[in-house]
Amino acid sequence: MFDPDELESARLPRSGNQRGFWLAELPHLAILALTVAGVGYVSLTRQPIAFYWAALAIIICAIGIAIGWRRARESGRGWRLVWTQILHWAAFLAAMSLVFLPSVQAIANADITSLIVLILVALGTFVSGVHTASWRMCANGVVMALAVPTIAWLDQSALAIALGAALVVAIAGLVALRVFRV
Repeated sequence: MFDPDELESARLPRSGNQRGFWLAELPHLAILALTVAGVGYVSLTRQPIAFYWAALAIIICAIGIAIGWRRARESGRGWRLVWTQILHWAAFLAAMSLVFLPSVQAIANADITSLIVLILVALGTFVSGVHTASWRMCANGVVMALAVPTIAWLDQSALAIALGAALVVAIAGLVALRVFRV
């Protein structure tokens, strides 16, 4: 059962140094950066990248084990953590492989595939955080999940955003011409 007392501490390391804080946050930031890189690549190329998402799932699995290892080992559940994380991510890899089947790809474009896989990775990351009692890992999953509607909105609104940006640049140019009397 979930025990809130087992959650990792949200405080800075006892020494209070920022280096220790950033080292503790590095795995979580790496997960987010790799996720953003994968979504960005798919958005630019419009090609599904099954290998990348599978590799990311394996990386998140390894990070989840590393994050929960000390606490699990101290309670005598170290190897249980390893096996639950491996089985957990194997199930998500199986679900991801279903998304990349040719019959599914015949009816889904790269954008839809990317969002579906991002939803799976977000859910897997959140559940991994629950299993490892890591609120940071859960937060990563929530951020990934919130990125799904944001990406969909940006994709639908790309033309409007580009036109708005061009309008802002044009107005700024006119103001600069007027102010600097070039």
